[in-house]
Amino acid sequence: RLRVDRIDLYQLHSIDPQVSLEESVGMLAELREQGKIRHVGLSNVDARQLAAAREVVPIVSVQNRFNVGDRYSESVLEACEGAGIAFLPWFPLGLGELARSTGRLAQVARSHGATPAQIALAWLLKRSEIMVPIPGTSSVEHLEENVGAAGLELTESEFADLSRAPVSSL
Repeated sequence: RLRVDRIDLYQLHSIDPQVSLEESVGMLAELREQGKIRHVGLSNVDARQLAAAREVVPIVSVQNRFNVGDRYSESVLEACEGAGIAFLPWFPLGLGELARSTGRLAQVARSHGATPAQIALAWLLKRSEIMVPIPGTSSVEHLEENVGAAGLELTESEFADLSRAPVSSL
């Protein structure tokens, strides 16, 4: 139905608890060997699962929840950095809460003539070279706002402050 001979990136979005991780990624390895998929990515994994999957098939990307206010996947990000694996944070704006910030994000945004959402995205981009945020976009204006984050340069002080700020103050 996709009318393609090969899927360039197959992102396994969740590990089935009824099937071993090795079996799941083993099937993806077979599909890769058959030329049906080019690259394999994982979502919602921990660092141990990522390491186990990499024993079976090369992993090119990990898509986990991560943003300036939710760093639960920090260890996974660090593992990806060490291995040169792209990290795609989902909910980079925390279901939109970060975009509506009136706290520290808003203060930094005002100093840059930007929006809190742009600062939250700029923080992600500064956090790691392998970071590829995927914010939702509902209009061309929203798309342009999100893309504008790439042009923002947080100072080291701003980055450090946001990095240590409690979620409630963002």
